[in-house]
Amino acid sequence: MRQVADEPRMEADVIVVGAGLAGLTATRELTEAGWTVRLLEARDRVGGRLKGYQLGGGRVADLGGEYFGDKSTAIAEVARSVGVEGFRTFDAGQRLSFIEGRRYAYTGLFPWRMGPATLADFGQAVLKIERLAKTVPPESPWGAARASTFDSQTFWSWMQRNVATRTAKAFLTMAVEAAYCAHPADLSLLHVLYYANASGGFRYLLEISGGIQKYRFDGGAHSIPAKLAARLPDEVRLGAVVRTIEQRSDSVVVRGDGFTAHGRWAVVAVPLTLAGRIRYEPALPGFRDQLTQRMPAGSAMKCLAVYDEPFWRAEGLSGQVTSTDGPFRVAFDTSPREGRPGVLSAFVTGSAARKMTRLTRAERRAAVLDGLVRGLGPRAGRPADFVEQNWLDEEFTRGCYHGFAPPGVYTSFGPALRTPIGRIHWAGTETGVHQMGSMGGAIDSGRRVARELLARDADEFDPAAAIPAAVRRG
Repeated sequence: MRQVADEPRMEADVIVVGAGLAGLTATRELTEAGWTVRLLEARDRVGGRLKGYQLGGGRVADLGGEYFGDKSTAIAEVARSVGVEGFRTFDAGQRLSFIEGRRYAYTGLFPWRMGPATLADFGQAVLKIERLAKTVPPESPWGAARASTFDSQTFWSWMQRNVATRTAKAFLTMAVEAAYCAHPADLSLLHVLYYANASGGFRYLLEISGGIQKYRFDGGAHSIPAKLAARLPDEVRLGAVVRTIEQRSDSVVVRGDGFTAHGRWAVVAVPLTLAGRIRYEPALPGFRDQLTQRMPAGSAMKCLAVYDEPFWRAEGLSGQVTSTDGPFRVAFDTSPREGRPGVLSAFVTGSAARKMTRLTRAERRAAVLDGLVRGLGPRAGRPADFVEQNWLDEEFTRGCYHGFAPPGVYTSFGPALRTPIGRIHWAGTETGVHQMGSMGGAIDSGRRVARELLARDADEFDPAAAIPAAVRRG
């Protein structure tokens, strides 16, 4: 990897913007096909929404994405290809949940002491979501048979009609804020169903041992993009903040502070919000620009509290704490494979993140530790180390876990997610099909744009193929 200052003028077949998993995957696929690529990354590191933290003694933790499940085939495959192995997430002992001020200790997925009426209500709602999600094809959610109906309402409005008890509504709201990093009132029902089906199911999103949080990566998920980049030393340029992409009849020119890159094609593999902030010459069609105006990033912070040991395990606790109204929606035991040091990761998401981001760093630390103490006792308030990653504030991310769609976005502008504009192709986890919104979605999108460009070079690519036939017919 090099700094962009080392090569202020670059030429390649393809200029890729963004060195997260999507950009790195596209670069690897294209270079293996014999193409030349320059991968431009604004930060001084690769990985995008994957980021590591050194715990000492060679042990690390993840400040960004880290989990994968049995259905997460793309990220598992790429991890193995660079020598990164997975291990089981710790999930033994009691879980603790605070729902509208009441404390529940339980094992299993749901707090059974909420009462039979609440449990039955919550259970039937989850079954309905699962059933509806299966009708939404991940490759084209806007083409679902009931897409207009699903996309004309928020998930909150659906809950008002389909969830009867107050406690079940509170618990479901908490689950959605933890998984989608947005309040149900923000989200199109179509987006909730799309993300659930693309991921492997709504319940799969919520579970640990039986879900998407079953495994973590030894050495951290952030080690995967680092190892990918290490195999692309001639392609990756760090510190390259892209400001302008100019399209010409036979080429593209990508410009930023102190550099210019010329190529035949460009791949933009950054979050939708950031893609909309690049200046395009000529300007993008409104169909694409309106999409980026309407899909904000979720609200998420991740806080790590580090202890000499995972003391909660000896007390028969899993370390999982959830809360409907606390400073975070969920906390997990994210200690290294060896079990030491003890690490708790608190996910401050959705409405909680929007409140917490307005506090000072010291106030956020105190609030998160108070929430951990509430669940795990006074020892949780005395960590050896505490670190916060505020993804809302990070300049070249601006939110996590992914961009989400409010009502009306997919049915009006959805096909613009993947449809190339001239010589510009789009990647990023929001444009993936397999596990959209996750690490797998990013990899899926990088593979897709590589296939598109290879087909295009062979005069075999039909840009309209990015739009399902049912949608093209109207």
